[in-house]
Amino acid sequence: MNLLHITKAEDLVTSYSETRAGFISIALEKNRRATPYVEEARALQYRIKTISSPYNLLEVPDIKNGLIAAAGLSDKAASHLGEEGCTVAMKEFIEKILAPSGDAFKEELVFRFLLTKGDSLGGKMRNIVGALAQRKLCLAIISSLKLSNIPFYALNDTASQWISSKEIGYDTEVENSKGISWKTLKDKDRTLFFNITVPIVGNNIDIVLLDGAYTENIKTAIGQCENYIALGELKGGIDPAGADEHWKTAKTALDRIKNAFKNNDFSPNIFFVGAAIESKMAGEIFNDLKSKYINNAANLTKPEHITALSDWLVKL
Repeated sequence: MNLLHITKAEDLVTSYSETRAGFISIALEKNRRATPYVEEARALQYRIKTISSPYNLLEVPDIKNGLIAAAGLSDKAASHLGEEGCTVAMKEFIEKILAPSGDAFKEELVFRFLLTKGDSLGGKMRNIVGALAQRKLCLAIISSLKLSNIPFYALNDTASQWISSKEIGYDTEVENSKGISWKTLKDKDRTLFFNITVPIVGNNIDIVLLDGAYTENIKTAIGQCENYIALGELKGGIDPAGADEHWKTAKTALDRIKNAFKNNDFSPNIFFVGAAIESKMAGEIFNDLKSKYINNAANLTKPEHITALSDWLVKL
């Protein structure tokens, strides 16, 4: 093991201050994403201001979506039920929930609307935590390439087009890129993808580094074992209570990767990146590094770790 950023197991442990900063970061992101729902609730509250009876709500056409949400129906459920099903649900909601609330039916409607939207936001946040971790690593890799003056291409997450670093300014959002491609200092083509299914493993892998240019056919590239330079698992959850479970899930995935390639006589680099790393977990990761079972690891909350890992990936 020859890693400057990790010399002992304790180097991997997430400190209290790092955990606190992580929780605050996620809370701020949740509040930012909650703002549209709060504004919708305010609009709903305004539009029912002059309604005197809950039974008149169905006669107000521009609050229908708000009424459906307040009735506890998600967008998916509403789409499945259709017009008739949603109408039945709204009538039941008015009869059994709003009418018994008496004069407070307007407040009850708005509160129930926010409950449904809050539940929707909670579900999205579970995915957002992973997305935030990916963004952080993606930006670090791109920063490493820029600092080394290495030209690269980034795969736009919405347009699904590769954009040259020459076209990317400091105001261009590249942290959500789905892929990055560059040439190493030894003139080797490298392309990194986030969240891609690896056929030989049969599962989605968080980070995959391939030998080859971005212009190559991706299906052909991922279908050949010899093209894989490195594969990694990324766990962005910051809650210490879930740290062991995250590591068990990641370790299972890493074992699966190792075995799948070993059965085909290949051994690409394997690495792990996590935000919540407790002492016991850190010891296990450090032992895997010493035995060279995995080739690298990093704590997502430690900037020097992410920089070191990014430099390592860029130079592979």
